[in-house]
Amino acid sequence: MKRLLSLPLHWLILLGMLAGILFGVAAVALGLNEFTALWIKPWGTIFINLLKLIAIPLIVVSLISGIAGLGDVGSLSRIGLKTISFYIVTTVVAVTVGLVVANLIAPGYFLSPEKSAEFQARFAQSAAVQAEQRGPLQFVVDLVPDNIFAALSQNSRMLQVIFFSLLFGIALIRVGNGKAKFLKDIFVGLNEVVMQMIHMIMYVAPLGVFALMAGIITDVAGNNPADTLSLFASLGMYALTVVVGLLLLIFAFYPVLIHFFTRLKYRQFLKGIAPAQLLAFSTSSSAATLPMTMQCCEENLKVKNEVASFVLPLGATVNMDGTSLYQAVAAVFLAQIYGMDLTLAQQLTIILTATLASIGSAAVPGAGMIMLVIVLGAVGIPAEGIALIFAVDRPLDMLRTVVNITGDASVTCIVATTENKMKPEHS
Repeated sequence: MKRLLSLPLHWLILLGMLAGILFGVAAVALGLNEFTALWIKPWGTIFINLLKLIAIPLIVVSLISGIAGLGDVGSLSRIGLKTISFYIVTTVVAVTVGLVVANLIAPGYFLSPEKSAEFQARFAQSAAVQAEQRGPLQFVVDLVPDNIFAALSQNSRMLQVIFFSLLFGIALIRVGNGKAKFLKDIFVGLNEVVMQMIHMIMYVAPLGVFALMAGIITDVAGNNPADTLSLFASLGMYALTVVVGLLLLIFAFYPVLIHFFTRLKYRQFLKGIAPAQLLAFSTSSSAATLPMTMQCCEENLKVKNEVASFVLPLGATVNMDGTSLYQAVAAVFLAQIYGMDLTLAQQLTIILTATLASIGSAAVPGAGMIMLVIVLGAVGIPAEGIALIFAVDRPLDMLRTVVNITGDASVTCIVATTENKMKPEHS
């Protein structure tokens, strides 16, 4: 047991994930779904709550201390512009890759019409009701809080918290070191305290991941595993298309960025970010994974705190490469189901709308499904069609979250390298 506990954290997380999958499969086979839901799954919920608990404090203190550490507004403007530019580029490329892969594989022609009709009837009404609450520019309205204390009390308002933290950090710089030094030191100290809290929470990550995976397996299978297997078979080509697109980003697009804009080897980059990728796969939440992503970038990839604490929280909210790719694939898939031939203009509209939608998509599990309806509406695809992909959304959500945080880490390393903000290799 002592040798097991001495393994690196990412291996312990992987073992917890595998154990959770095996336990979930066994629970379904033995009819222990209720036992798992009552006695195992709650520990996963507790772990997620711990991550959510630290997310808002982390964003506030890390952004404010990071911006204050930049020293002048000129540095902030340069780094901010560079960060947003790279995030927009990676999102546009992700959507384009999704469109190309979906058009080549044409997954919509492999789905059973009977199963399609069944799931439209089952889910369409609730999906449409949720989607009607948001417009294509709702993220602009959501950006500015009317009450910062209300925003701080809800993880779903992270964009508002980031907006306030940016204003506060910029104001600290403008006030100057003489009058604001004491306040800056407080936030630097708070940042150290929050990082220690993150280390404490990560000690229980393997157990939390075990409980999460066991709960997911039993929730998906339900009481009739045969029905679940039939559903996954009928939607297999759609899932495969999304996976192919995500793999192209991980093993083709990001390696090019890392090679040309940083001094890192891509194998070194993947090894450094692996613990965050595994946690992202388990939680399906860029926001919940943010503490681990920051730790990996600072400790494993040697990115200085003032860059990581600015670029990563921003990326967890506005940069969703995996989610954007999935929205493009889903739009083409559903268009094929409805027998619609999307024109070039419509596919360009998907690129624009998916890019904007990714900015407004919350960094929590399943948020991309709601934003997908905006993308569908922009090109006239019936929103009811999203009911067809609910069954396989959860595992794909787990995979695209891995791509989301990998994109965030890639841009962070690029910005740090171009700003000469990488730590010495042996520091």
